[in-house]
Amino acid sequence: MKYFLIAGLIIFGLTSCSEDNTDNPESGTANLTVRMTDAPGDYDAVFVDVQDVEIHVQTDGTLEGDTDGDGWISVGNVDTGVYDLLGLTGGVTQVLANSEVPAGYVSQMRLVLGSENSVVIDGETKSLNVPSGQESGLKFQIDKDFVAGENYSFLLDFDVDKSVVVTGNGGYNLNPVIRVNTEANAGKVVGTVLPPADFTADLTSLVVLSNNDVTISAYTDANGNFSLNGVPAGTYKLEVIPDDDSGLSIYTIDEVVVEENSTNDLGEIQL
Repeated sequence: MKYFLIAGLIIFGLTSCSEDNTDNPESGTANLTVRMTDAPGDYDAVFVDVQDVEIHVQTDGTLEGDTDGDGWISVGNVDTGVYDLLGLTGGVTQVLANSEVPAGYVSQMRLVLGSENSVVIDGETKSLNVPSGQESGLKFQIDKDFVAGENYSFLLDFDVDKSVVVTGNGGYNLNPVIRVNTEANAGKVVGTVLPPADFTADLTSLVVLSNNDVTISAYTDANGNFSLNGVPAGTYKLEVIPDDDSGLSIYTIDEVVVEENSTNDLGEIQL
């Protein structure tokens, strides 16, 4: 009897510990994916030097990797490098990290940039100064509890036209305007823009989705395809704006409905 009693107590204790770990959202790790994309801009190229992606985590346990004791840690497995933001339009995205991170309350994320940032204008490369990106990083509010075992995906959507600023001395600063999308609750709008049947020149169009709160845009690719990612649920107006040289008129769809976790495929849009 004593043997069975002790064995029973051990099993009960192990079961209790297992249940406690399962119920505690801050025990273990969560999966985090961070991707980057860009709204179009009037430049030949805009290069950013990504060195790290970090998050600020509040957790009850010891935070591995927090060497400064300030709650900031690298997400790990960051795909560092110099990326042309203007190559990330028309639905193209770049995965920056896909990692296991400590579960807990994540208040902020920051993108740490290096020194190899530049903008190309009319074929001329100019240095792009980043006032804060190399020291404190480009910070974004997250304000989300990461629960152990769950997956979290974020899309960093640059707006290049608003982010590149000409300084008084003729230089260029990168003051990033970035929209952070939690893709788990976002929708997507896709489609294909076709020129008129008698149109023989190459055609690139700017596709703009907007309402009173949000504006999202992307260029069409060589085949006329576009993809607007990370769109909050709601009703929008969509405008297809052809190149000025094409002589074609703007095409408008007054009501485009976007639902959470769904894709609205507009099919072929004939200009």
